[in-house]
Amino acid sequence: MKNITFVFTLLFLFTNYIFSQKPAYVIYHNGNKVEWQDLLKAADSCDIIFFGELHDNPIAHWLEYELVKDLYQKYSNSLILGAEMFETDNQLILNEYLNNLINEKNFLEEAKLWQNYQTDYRPLVEFAKKNNLPFIATNIPRRYAAAVNYGSLAALNKFSKEALTFIAPLPIPFDSTLDCYASLKQMPAMGRAHTTKLHLDQAQAIKDATMAWNIKKNLDENKKFIHFNGAYHSDYRQSIIWYLNYYLKETKNNNYKLLTITVQEVDNIEIPPLGNPADFIILTPNTLTKTY
Repeated sequence: MKNITFVFTLLFLFTNYIFSQKPAYVIYHNGNKVEWQDLLKAADSCDIIFFGELHDNPIAHWLEYELVKDLYQKYSNSLILGAEMFETDNQLILNEYLNNLINEKNFLEEAKLWQNYQTDYRPLVEFAKKNNLPFIATNIPRRYAAAVNYGSLAALNKFSKEALTFIAPLPIPFDSTLDCYASLKQMPAMGRAHTTKLHLDQAQAIKDATMAWNIKKNLDENKKFIHFNGAYHSDYRQSIIWYLNYYLKETKNNNYKLLTITVQEVDNIEIPPLGNPADFIILTPNTLTKTY
């Protein structure tokens, strides 16, 4: 019996040693290491939570699910989920699936889902489905973003009133000097860009504006809204958050408190990150296997 106890003790210590030497992530807040519970405590006092992911990072997707699960344990059906990965013209079919009106086969065939849906976003959708949580498709249909990319924001004026219901109200404000958009002007030309002037910054802006508009439309003073998006769309409280602040100015209650989370891949997760792109920064090893 003593031998068995000794073996299990060794296994326990060895396992802890291995994991202590190779942690999968470290969370930082204001340059200091914090625990997952610290992040959850901060979320308690916030109304809107932005989880800025790296789309192919497995730790990010796991923690997104854990965040929803942990907050659900406390707030139950007082949660609203939303995501960049679902486009506004897919809201109907998403609702039909969440409400058990159609089966998953039809949903998978007819919805415009990202290639990593099964591994990375299906768990969130299924959690919402199981627990009767709203899930908002916030992003602009990609065909309209493409039209802006090649024809500027003015291209949207050619579309029908029906088409424009899937987009933030026009005209949207656009500040090309914001770092999140100015940086896109520095990107090297690719493909048709060699012969055609692209408007990547404006295409990004209409995405951000549409996501912000759909978050604003679905806010509930008595519920928390958790939005999942690429880190680029919420870092430094620009992009989506810049537009959300703009739209919230028009509301009677614009005292919503925001929490931002971002994920970064680095060589050494024990070295505190530079700057504060978000309230909580989750560092993961850059050697992680990608989800796609």
